[in-house]
Amino acid sequence: MTSRSTGMYRILIPIDNDTSAPALAPLAAALLGNRHGEIVLVGSVTVPPERNVSEGASEAQARRQTLVNLKARYADLPLRVKPRIRVGHTPWRAITTVATSEAIDLMLVAWNGDPVARLMGVPLEVVLAETPCDIALARGAHWRAARRILLPMRGGPYADLALTFALALAETDQGTVTVLHADPPGDVDSTAGAFLPVLKHLPRSRQIHAQGDVAESIARAAAAHDAIVMGASARVGETGPKPLGPLAARVARSTTIDLIMVKSPTAYVPAEDETEYHDRALSILTDQWFAENTFDADEFADLSRLVSIKRERGLTISLGLPALDEEETVGKVIRTLQRGLMDKVPLLDEIMLIDSGSADRTREIARRLGVPIYVHQEILPEHGAHRGKGEALWKSLHVLKGDLIAWIDTDIVNIHPRFVYGVLGPLLQHDTIQYVKGFYRRPIRVGDKLQAGGGGRVTELVTRPLFNLFFPELSGLVQPLSGEYAGRRSALERVPFFTGYGVETGLLIDLLNEFGLGAIAQVDLQERIHHNQSLSALSKMSFAILQVIFRRLEDRHKLRLLEEVNRSMKLIRHEPGRYYLDIEEIGDVERPPIITLPEYVAARQQATKVATTA
Repeated sequence: MTSRSTGMYRILIPIDNDTSAPALAPLAAALLGNRHGEIVLVGSVTVPPERNVSEGASEAQARRQTLVNLKARYADLPLRVKPRIRVGHTPWRAITTVATSEAIDLMLVAWNGDPVARLMGVPLEVVLAETPCDIALARGAHWRAARRILLPMRGGPYADLALTFALALAETDQGTVTVLHADPPGDVDSTAGAFLPVLKHLPRSRQIHAQGDVAESIARAAAAHDAIVMGASARVGETGPKPLGPLAARVARSTTIDLIMVKSPTAYVPAEDETEYHDRALSILTDQWFAENTFDADEFADLSRLVSIKRERGLTISLGLPALDEEETVGKVIRTLQRGLMDKVPLLDEIMLIDSGSADRTREIARRLGVPIYVHQEILPEHGAHRGKGEALWKSLHVLKGDLIAWIDTDIVNIHPRFVYGVLGPLLQHDTIQYVKGFYRRPIRVGDKLQAGGGGRVTELVTRPLFNLFFPELSGLVQPLSGEYAGRRSALERVPFFTGYGVETGLLIDLLNEFGLGAIAQVDLQERIHHNQSLSALSKMSFAILQVIFRRLEDRHKLRLLEEVNRSMKLIRHEPGRYYLDIEEIGDVERPPIITLPEYVAARQQATKVATTA
């Protein structure tokens, strides 16, 4: 086997189920032998064609944990885990893309031994034809104990590859290789005999010769061995790839011991490359995104692991707490996060309160707890000040120092560190993710009772229907308006911020346009209890969100959809004995990407200089 990569031999193991995974890592280590190289693990989930791809989300979460467990179980092996799980009706297409981009030399695939099996959503013959590198189909789970290796050899095109694999397996545990040279009645294949002089000089090897039905000869010899290694055969015809050759198929059916079928790549190219998102229907794209980019906060509960990743990558993390008159809850929020994410583990480098002019004790409580406080109207005063949470978030980018920035609302009654580490986890573990939204169950208070599932009214009545109509890529977000999210500074500084209610909607649309759907993720934060807003307040929120969506539609289609008069909303008021109309100006100002401000650029350059000299 000649390495396709420079100086390193790479073996890729696609993990599509949890039962065969533990056996493949030690087998890969044996095949790697003494080479300088690594074993790359990539998880996949095959969703049956009759089911929606989004239904693979929970299985994708389980597969991520499987990869983490394998990495821990075989800490002595050179394992590298690809964090993104490939989900789809045919995830095989994505696996071949990984094999090409990673310059993989060998793909090791778990196989049940069925010659007409489907692997990762495609028939076996397609796998054999499309693999862009050497491939080994592995049946069985006892490779650690496989010391007696049977090597049927008739000089086929993959004989050299099979010989190399057999010797590598035997070398691991000082096993033996038995070369079986079987000829059909009346036929002598002299090609296979060319290997016999070489084998005579190899330790722990022997040769046997059989005359008669080849498959039956192999099956008889297999009874005295632990594993079989042999070349597969898949021929390419005018109509595409052909299934496993008849001899290999008969051996697979007639034996039960561990079996490896090996094959070198062919030139077959599928008619359609299903790995390209732009060639898929938007609904399939969204379903696949939902399955692959939906996480659970419990996946990131090992905080020491997150801290290790943070240190390895040299990242700093800031938490901004936007607040306006939250004296009832802000103290508990700060204390919980200080204890859980700064005192117990140093996940956060700073917590900062971004106040919007509270008239209660919010700032006093935060100051007593040692948290730096900024009033957003006083940040970048030369650029003026506007009301609204979005304004506070945009200006907080100027004072927060971290490479990763998280924001959570300060009215959370059931605060828990998972509201923060949950949204940070995907950013730390996945380099391609730029922005993470939290979602949760939102009970609504009715009188003295909490009614499950009653929250998120603006989402369900306004934002989700409009996303489905005009931005269907975002239709898989469970709670696009949630107040818990995190992002990379390098992404957040390059998009505009709306100053009020429309900030979450605008960020999602603009990050989608700037970085693509794959850069956005969402995390289940379980349950969030907070102070619910009145119907009148939700009406104003909806009005502002509608304006943001229409503005982005104007940008996309170069049309004028809104006139200035549309910024005024007539609100129905009621007093004892009368109704009347009140007019309120409701409209977000669009702040430019903060990286376009000279003051911000200068501050970041100074921060970089200080960090470099520290």
